[in-house]
Amino acid sequence: MRLLALDTATEACSAALSCDGRVEERFIVAPRRHAELLPGMIDDLLATAGLSPAGLDLVAFGRGPGSFTGLRIAAGVAQGLAWTRDLPVAPVSDLAALARDRLAGRDPGTLCGCAFDARMGQVYWGLFRAGAEGEPAALAPERVCAPEQIPLPQARLEIAAGSGWQAHGAVLGRRLGGMPPERHPDALPRAAAIAWLGERMAERGELVAAERALPVYLRDQVTRPQPDR
Repeated sequence: MRLLALDTATEACSAALSCDGRVEERFIVAPRRHAELLPGMIDDLLATAGLSPAGLDLVAFGRGPGSFTGLRIAAGVAQGLAWTRDLPVAPVSDLAALARDRLAGRDPGTLCGCAFDARMGQVYWGLFRAGAEGEPAALAPERVCAPEQIPLPQARLEIAAGSGWQAHGAVLGRRLGGMPPERHPDALPRAAAIAWLGERMAERGELVAAERALPVYLRDQVTRPQPDR
């Protein structure tokens, strides 16, 4: 399988190319430069592998949650590549991608709480358990909420990851009855993890057509017009 993965959901911009299990990645933290940097990363990865876009089998992208503008960039590029070549698309959760990098190689059952700073006094929250080969299994639907309203896990949270812990760590710790022993507040999702999870989605038949490759904002009341009252 030749899979191109893209992620622009946070201040990081990254792309990865997986060819028959070998992954090459380009990653840089460059806020507000995603639209400028992503095309060059894609061209560089394809040129290094001696491929053209026509040689791809699948496109994966970070579908959110995250920056609204960033999500639209990755989704738009993924749609464009897939639409013109009739390729399937894997929309991958960015919270799951963050959890994948933290849970790889961990004991099955290890719990990781991923939180992105959603601004407006809220976090994007996802709770994951390490499964087979470190694949993150979501224990509840992802949500956007105040940090003091995150759902409580039924077991001890062992790993914390994401910018939400940097912005709201004290509140999250009180809500959980103590901080997790392992914390990665600076961790960002990466396209290599998007690629890995995209391959798992392909194995399970969870791919979508280009027109259904849409961002997931979670904050519906901001992104959808509200009726007049």
